[in-house]
Amino acid sequence: MNGCKRLSSLGDRASGLYILFSVVKSRISGQMCLRRCQSTTSSPAPGSDSGEKPQRLRAIDLARKVQQQKATQATPPPVSGSQGRVTELKRFSLQLQNVHPNVLAKHLSRSVLYQDKDVVLINKPYGVPVQEQSGVTSISSVLPVLSKIMDGMKVKSESRLLPCLSLEKGSTGTLLLARSEEAAEHILTLDRNNQVQRKYWVVTVGVPVPSEGLIDIPVIEKEVPGPQPHFKMALSPCFRMNETGDGLTKLRRHRQAHPAVTKYRVLDSSNGCSLVELQPFTGVKHQLRVHMAFALACPILGDHKYSHWNKLAPQKLPARVLKRLGLEQTKIRHLPLHLHARQLLLPGHNNTDINASCPLPKYFLQTLKRLELTFPDDKEDE
Repeated sequence: MNGCKRLSSLGDRASGLYILFSVVKSRISGQMCLRRCQSTTSSPAPGSDSGEKPQRLRAIDLARKVQQQKATQATPPPVSGSQGRVTELKRFSLQLQNVHPNVLAKHLSRSVLYQDKDVVLINKPYGVPVQEQSGVTSISSVLPVLSKIMDGMKVKSESRLLPCLSLEKGSTGTLLLARSEEAAEHILTLDRNNQVQRKYWVVTVGVPVPSEGLIDIPVIEKEVPGPQPHFKMALSPCFRMNETGDGLTKLRRHRQAHPAVTKYRVLDSSNGCSLVELQPFTGVKHQLRVHMAFALACPILGDHKYSHWNKLAPQKLPARVLKRLGLEQTKIRHLPLHLHARQLLLPGHNNTDINASCPLPKYFLQTLKRLELTFPDDKEDE
């Protein structure tokens, strides 16, 4: 009996201790939780000065923040006036170089100046070669696509386009295309008989004296020696000044020289530059550029090949011309050649002549405006 009572009293004491321990443990746990809550509410949010509870970042706010960061990164740094002018020239002159053939063909289809059953006249853009060159999209390579576009995208289209009276890569303006081999041969015959009249507009560095005249000096290709040997077209005159200086002495004509005749007329001059109309009576390679640079000492603006004879270097321009153009001499290599095939007159059928004029490219108009040069029919090119 006594043993049972002792065990009962021990059990009561153990249960009492257990209850007491549970109460103490619950109080301690409650105090710890209270302290944690107080420390959480009293500590400030990361990145903030106040002790308020941080707000949740919504998806739309995150998206706006990312857009703002992209806009800040995409904003181009400020550029100088000269650099902006270079960018402008590149935009005007390089927009159709190295494009997909279909893109070039579609552009040419929108630049048709005249067309009939025999010929098509288009406005040739700057920097695009007429004949095929390796790695470059040429006009000749897209003529099948252009012919198909002009024929209404017919599946069984047999129309063709052949280039005639080709233009240089750096020139712009009227480009004559024939629709058949017979038409092409007829045009070449007319050209050999001087029945095709072509007029070019150029901007020259300098003012030709006299203001109009005829240049009749043969042209020959020569090798230029030096650190960078290269070939250029040069003058091969038939006369030279005699020793007394009061007459001319006839020279023996070089076998490889080509007769070259160019008629010129100054349309306007200002700020040391001129707008000149050129009419070639022969079709020698680089004839207009050579006659202006070496016969009249007024090279065409942007002609980096014939502005120097003995070296390959960008054209050197006077300080006032650079200022007018908004360029620095170190950036002058980006200046395109200002040689534009302005007008073409071709004898047509039934005694009706084909007379087509081509508008000036944007960079050409911009140069005329900066140099304060005007031309007779400015309303047409506005």
